[in-house]
Parts: sequence; C-alpha cells; structure tokens
Amino acid sequence: MSKISIIGAGAWGTTLSILAAENGHSVKLWSYEEDVVKSINEKRENNKYLNGFQLPQNIEATGDLKAAADCDMMIFATPSQYLRETLRNVSRFVQKGCTVVSAVKGLELETQKTMSTVVKEEIPAKAIVVISGPNISKEIARGLPAATVAACKDIETAKIVQQALNSKRFRVYTNSDVIGAELGGALKNVIAIAAGVVDGLMLGNNAKAALMVRGIVEIMRLGVAMGGKSETFSGLSGIGDLITTCNSTLSRNHFVGVEIAKGRKVSDIITKMYDVAEGVPTAKAARALSRKVKIEMPITEEVYSVIYDGKDPFKAISSLMARDLKNE
Repeated sequence: MSKISIIGAGAWGTTLSILAAENGHSVKLWSYEEDVVKSINEKRENNKYLNGFQLPQNIEATGDLKAAADCDMMIFATPSQYLRETLRNVSRFVQKGCTVVSAVKGLELETQKTMSTVVKEEIPAKAIVVISGPNISKEIARGLPAATVAACKDIETAKIVQQALNSKRFRVYTNSDVIGAELGGALKNVIAIAAGVVDGLMLGNNAKAALMVRGIVEIMRLGVAMGGKSETFSGLSGIGDLITTCNSTLSRNHFVGVEIAKGRKVSDIITKMYDVAEGVPTAKAARALSRKVKIEMPITEEVYSVIYDGKDPFKAISSLMARDLKNE
C-alpha cells in the first residue's frame, strides 16, 4: 500500500482518487475549495464536481498542500492554466523520491508548453509520468471498464503508476512517448469542440467522421513535429481519446461546441460550468504553437476563430469545406 495524493478535486481528480483508494492505497485529495473538502470528509461525496458517487473511507480531503505532499506518489489533476501556480505552492514540500504524475490535458496558454514541461520546471523530479486516454470521469466512477496510458521516458517509473492504478475495470498501459501522449490528450479537446458544433448544427455523421479523421491528422502532424511518435496517435491517447471526447454527451468540450452552435457566447457558456473545458484555452495555445513551428492545422484555426473572433460556426465549417483540393 502506498500513500497517494491527488492535487485537484475536480471530476477527474476525484475519479482518480476513487481508483487509487479501491486499490487499497491511502489517498489524500487536495482542493483549494473549503466546501469541496468539507463535502468529501463529512458526506463522503464531492457534491460539486462528482455528485452522486460515494467515496471510499480511505480518501481524505485536505486544503493543506503540505499535508498532501506527505506521499509516495503525487498526481496533478488541476486545470491546465492553474498548474504552474499550484506547483510553485507545493514544490517546497514534495518529498525526495516521490513519483510525480500529470493527469492534466492542456497546453500552458502563455508559453504553449506541455504540462509535463511545466511540472519539470517547477518540481525537480527525475522523471514525470503522464496519464492520458479516453477517460470520461463519470463512466469510470460508475465502475464501467476503461483504459489509459501512463507515459514516461523512464518506463520503470511508468510501471509504478501502472501498478498503482491498474485494476479489473481500469486497464493501464505504459508508453515511453510522453510528448505524443500529452499532445494527443490536449489537442483532441479542440477537435471535440468542433465535433460539438457539427452535432449542434445537425450536419450529420458523414461530416463528423470527416472532421474526426482530419482532426487526428492535424494532431499527429503537430505531434510528430514536436518529437512525438506517429504510432502514439493511433492509440488510446490519440484516436481513442478523440473518439470518446467527440462523441460523449458527458464531454465538456463537446458540450461547449453544441452550445456555440445554438448561438450562445463562449464567455456565457464557460462561466456557468463548474469544470473547465480545456479545449477553449488549448485552441489559443495550439494555434500559436502551430504557427510557431509552421504546421498547418485548419480545424484548430477555425475553432480559434469561432471562440476568440466570434466567427459564425456555420461559416467556419464552410471555410473548411472550401479549402484547396489536395491528396489525403
């Protein structure tokens, strides 16, 4: 049995705490929100982010980062744009030899850096493990079967996370391609917003299939340019995560796209959501990164235009259809 701390008590962080607790580990779940901590410790339920699920007794919620840092493994599950600040606040407490894990799917907005890069800059861990895959929190919390990838350049460190979280209902694979796993997990959220728009406009399955296929192509294009392996994008953290996020009604990013198609402003949509739709800031960061490395990402460009320039979503779809003809 290990001591595992989850930093971030949103839906995904809470779900990870359930998985770890069910495997017999002693779990601390950190949240900066006092009402969340109180709800978990007193009612055994995260009413705000994962309502309706009873949490095991071996999960203790805390608002104290120093207390949370007393662990063998620390898994970060905060929103991407708050990760660096959280890391800086906890870094002085992290124990030597602690396995550090990022379960955050996004890119830092100002720097366009991946989450593992941000972690490395703030915590002097020997190796960072990334968790990425088709993981809808509420399905996993219900006990439905799922799989994910634990990616790390040091495969033995990845195996530590694999052993800690793997179970009969949650299968964990290992992979050494950290950048591929991260970019697949981050960029699919942008495509999922576009898929939500397609569904919201009722453009049909043919359009959605084309969008998803061309979406993974541009994700792979950027990922390989950044040093990822092409085969990673055919796996769980690539096409697997994309399929799930583009099709699930539980996907926050898909929801944003559907609401955009209804004519709602993005600012109104996200301010009324408890959890963060990571595709919104990632669209901006990914667009900047693709332009920096001169990689063509037309779907990402159009999603950016819809979110940040107020472009009509139907016109964005029309722009994609009207692009110059080319080989697949």
